[in-house]
Amino acid sequence: MSGAALKLVQKYKKEVIPEMKKIFHLKNDLAVPKIVKVVVNTGLGRIMMAASQGKVRDELLNDLKKDFSLITGQWPKEGKAKKSISAFKTREGMTIGLSTTLRGKRMNDFLERLIKIVLPRVRDFRGIDQQAFDEKGNLNIGIKEMVVFPEVPAQSSKHLFGLEITAVTSAKTKEQAVELFKLLGFPIKKGQ
Repeated sequence: MSGAALKLVQKYKKEVIPEMKKIFHLKNDLAVPKIVKVVVNTGLGRIMMAASQGKVRDELLNDLKKDFSLITGQWPKEGKAKKSISAFKTREGMTIGLSTTLRGKRMNDFLERLIKIVLPRVRDFRGIDQQAFDEKGNLNIGIKEMVVFPEVPAQSSKHLFGLEITAVTSAKTKEQAVELFKLLGFPIKKGQ
C-alpha cells in the first residue's frame, strides 16, 4: 500500500469507526458506513463536436483519454451515443463520454489527493454543500476544469473538460454519510 492510501485507511480504522459508533449508537464495526467506490466521468460532447471527422478526432480522443487516465490512475471506458441526434451533432456509436470506477487502493489514493490537493485548488471553493449528498448517502461533486489536478499540466492539455465525481457509500441515511465524510477530512459546510 502506498503512503497516501494507508493514511486514509488508517484514519478510517482508528478515528472514524469509533466516532461513528459513538454518534449513531452502532454496536458492530461492520455496521459503520464506508466508501464502497468512486465513479469519475466526463462528457466530451462539445470537445468532440469541435473536432473534424477521422484521424484528428481519433487523436483528440486519445489525448483526452490520456489526461483522464493521469487523473484517475486507470484507463477510462468510452461512453457511446445510443442513437443519432442531429441537434447535438451526434451519430450512433460516437464517443460522447469517458468514465471509470475506482475501488480499493486507487480509490483511496484518488480521495486523498481530492481532499488534500484538488479541492483547495478549486477557485472560490468554500466547502462541499450538504445538498451534494443524495438520500442514500452518496456524494456528488462537479469540477469545472480538470487543470486543478496537478497530474495534468495546464499548458500540455489542449482541451479543458469538467469532471463529475460520485463517492458511493454504504450509509443508510444522508446524516450518516455527511458525518462519515466530515470525519474523513472532507471540507463539508455546516448544515442549514
